[in-house]
Amino acid sequence: MTRHDYSIDDTRHRTDRQPRTDGGHRIAPNLLPGAEGRPLSDVTVLELGHIIAGPFCSMLLADLGAEVIKVEHPKGGDAVRDSSEVGNSSFNYVNRNKLGVTLDLKSDEGSAVFADLVEESDVLIENFATGTADRLGVGYDDLKTINKELVYCSIKGFNEGPYEDYPALDPVAEALSGVMSVTGHPGQPPVRCGTSLADMAASLYGAISILGGVRQRDASGDGQHVTVPLYESTVSLMGYWLAYTQAYGKVAEPIGAGHPNWAPYNAYQSADEEWVFVGPSSQAQWEAMCEMLDTDLHEDARFATLDDRRDHREALNKGVAAACEQFEAKELISRLRDAGVPVAPVNDTQDVIDDPYLQQTDALGTIHATEGDGGDIDVPRYPARSTRFDRVENTDPPELGEDTDAVLEALGYDEAERERLRDTGAV
Repeated sequence: MTRHDYSIDDTRHRTDRQPRTDGGHRIAPNLLPGAEGRPLSDVTVLELGHIIAGPFCSMLLADLGAEVIKVEHPKGGDAVRDSSEVGNSSFNYVNRNKLGVTLDLKSDEGSAVFADLVEESDVLIENFATGTADRLGVGYDDLKTINKELVYCSIKGFNEGPYEDYPALDPVAEALSGVMSVTGHPGQPPVRCGTSLADMAASLYGAISILGGVRQRDASGDGQHVTVPLYESTVSLMGYWLAYTQAYGKVAEPIGAGHPNWAPYNAYQSADEEWVFVGPSSQAQWEAMCEMLDTDLHEDARFATLDDRRDHREALNKGVAAACEQFEAKELISRLRDAGVPVAPVNDTQDVIDDPYLQQTDALGTIHATEGDGGDIDVPRYPARSTRFDRVENTDPPELGEDTDAVLEALGYDEAERERLRDTGAV
């Protein structure tokens, strides 16, 4: 394979793109295992991502077999590398199954290498602050002149409009969208979701939109620019609460572990002081719950129907709490499961790791934590199953620039050229 030898001044305006003929649509087909037979085995994704939103989006595509090349600055890389225990842990999870390349996009030579990568890629994902990609010369208008088939996904705080230049983080989107207003308990301060809900919502919409863009590209030969906002993505998760407010003129309030449509429907404490969620969602389940908990609450006229139970929710919760407190968590859960009543322990993160169900269903895969001192850790695999393809096996997140040499070699850069790029600091 011969790399196109463009001068630095021409790297922003190359139009004579020639697809590779060796190795299909993957730049370095032998570096990431397990693509064979997967839906995106012929798709290469460039990720200019950091923290959660961009990296999680590209990780989803990697799980479907895409070749994902994470491009980072040679000095420091992703903002959460070597940042904190939680930052390192988030990096290790969302950057599995990727190749790691370092490039200085502000240098002419680094830009030229990046242009070669773009020319050979199908998708680019970036979650820079608004305007940053354009300032670096890697915005969509720049790159579509190199590869008109490129599906370019920008994950931003907001779509174009009055908010587009506002700084945005996951909690900003959660606050604006109303998620914080319904999370937690009445009379208490607003509560952020315990995981990066807005970032991951945008990532999921990003992955879905990219798949749609790739399908259109395959039909038409033309790429496109997809913009996915944290704010509107999170608002979409609040859709039924917005419908409720407009239809009934009521503002949703914090709901704790419950839901206003069902009663009882809450987390209750067991005799051994564990928290257990109990949520009968039919009349039969309600009556079965009472029988299994040795309580006659179902015979109380205040709780005869679901409407009655909603109207007397406070008294109902006190009665159910008293019944649950008579049993240790293990027996409480066993009794209700046997009766077909929805019930679950409120697991902490160690409980989830130790859940035998996740072990037996191969829901977690082992990787080596490249950031921090986590050693080997088990992280979630792609959760969906298919009759046509299996999930890609996990590979370790890349060390900073770990695959730079191999990817450049696959692009056609010989050892002397690679050494020169290292000497100049371009990689």
